[in-house]
Amino acid sequence: MDVVLVGLPGSGKSAIGRRLAQRHHVPFIDLDERIEARAGRRIPEIFEEEGEAAFRAHERGAIRELGEADASEAISRVVATGGGAVVDPRNRWALYRGRMAVWLDGRPEVLAQRLRRSPNVRPLIVGRDPVVAVRDLAARRERFYAAAAVRINGVGEVHGVLGAVEQAVAEPRSAATKLLDAKTNLGRYVLGEHVATDEIAASLARLDARRAAIVSEPGAWAAAGASIADGLAVRGWSVERVLLPQGEDAKRLSVIEEAARELARLRVERRDPIIAIGGGALGDTAGFLAATFLRGIPLIHVPTTLVAQIDSSIGGKTGVDLPEGKNLVGAFHQPEAVIIDVAFLGTLAERDRRAALGEGVKMAVLGDERLFALLEADGDAIARGDPAAFERGAVAEFVERAGWAKVEIVSADEREQADGGRILLNLGHSLGHAVEAAAGYRDLLHGEAVAYGLRAACVIGEAVGATPAERSRRIGTLLDALGLATEPLPYPLNAVLDHLGADKKHAAGKLRWVLPTATGVEVRDTVPEDLVARAATGLLAAGSPA
Repeated sequence: MDVVLVGLPGSGKSAIGRRLAQRHHVPFIDLDERIEARAGRRIPEIFEEEGEAAFRAHERGAIRELGEADASEAISRVVATGGGAVVDPRNRWALYRGRMAVWLDGRPEVLAQRLRRSPNVRPLIVGRDPVVAVRDLAARRERFYAAAAVRINGVGEVHGVLGAVEQAVAEPRSAATKLLDAKTNLGRYVLGEHVATDEIAASLARLDARRAAIVSEPGAWAAAGASIADGLAVRGWSVERVLLPQGEDAKRLSVIEEAARELARLRVERRDPIIAIGGGALGDTAGFLAATFLRGIPLIHVPTTLVAQIDSSIGGKTGVDLPEGKNLVGAFHQPEAVIIDVAFLGTLAERDRRAALGEGVKMAVLGDERLFALLEADGDAIARGDPAAFERGAVAEFVERAGWAKVEIVSADEREQADGGRILLNLGHSLGHAVEAAAGYRDLLHGEAVAYGLRAACVIGEAVGATPAERSRRIGTLLDALGLATEPLPYPLNAVLDHLGADKKHAAGKLRWVLPTATGVEVRDTVPEDLVARAATGLLAAGSPA
């Protein structure tokens, strides 16, 4: 097996790595040294002459050159990474998947003292107070390091640290690959492959739970829930099951009543968490059930669809629909954990994956250029379920970039205050929700509706001078390439506008529109009604009744 050492600058990756390789008589690879040999320059010179982005490109190339992971049980190579190598999602996919990743952790104050004595120049530290700089790096990178298979205190006597690494490497390995592990004010956020059962069990232990109540629906139960329940039982957990209707049929108050009565019959207590296994509609309903049963019990989200993994499971919004509009009854209820397992995505129908990209395009338009470029390059392959897109890490990167962008926005505005940043997430949702409601929540998938809403937002944005024509064309071209919102809708204009009037984003009687700009979005509440009607008409078939 390859042992990969990760951690902050000064954590001892090179020193420990060399000794470990020598002890086992295997090759040692220092990625920074390899980059310098390939470039013919020292890393500080690469930073100074080409910038950090160019250095990161060198770094990605060096990691690609590692090739396939060695599946043997014995140590075959030892790799020491640069401190920032694991920030890139594709790098983490390559370094953590099939390899034994070891995080050499240490207090920033101690690492800063080491850096002061080190002859090596660290470009991200130079010119700054080392303690402040290392603390800043630690805060920004912890979620990447924490996903490593093993965490070891790297501050101490070398032989002691080396012994701890060897002991950890000698223990049985899990087939799971964790890619992100973050503690947030929205709950723990974990992303990986084949991680669901282990991470649910860890969450139950942290909650000191007596048992777990899995809330799912028939499709998700067959695809994921049953195997998770079996895995939890093997680990010694008692599991109850409550099945809800599939899709939007679950999002009714009558379903909440029936499910709550079932929890009461099972004598579910306040420390018994609901584990929501399914897509967005299931998560919304199970979340509302958790928020209201016994005035609130813990919730663990395990989203099994792409749109749920990147959007609906994140942020604590729960709710059910009324005939008058979508999600008009609900509550904010943050989960104990959101556990994202990309292994579930391979069995989805292509339409489900493609629709989810509507939410992905929305997140890219909010200002993530890397996500925009990823969708332009790999979006259609992700939608088609191309195995190569999964194997090269494109799927995992998409889920991480889109999902974490939402985590950051919601963390700053949990309850969608009138002047908060969470309103930005409603880009494409005003007319998107309106056409979804006009369809009776049946004909359109949510991401498909959002894509129509994005096209309408571009029309409105261009008309009011917020959206440059070039930006609008780029968004439209991407939606075309992804096969989203390309056909006119058959719904009555009056029905769409009536549902728009019930939109939750009204404030002081005015609907707040999120409109694309050259590099992000802006919010306006002064869009003329005739312009809204024109944008809505543009989504509808010419023969649709008024």
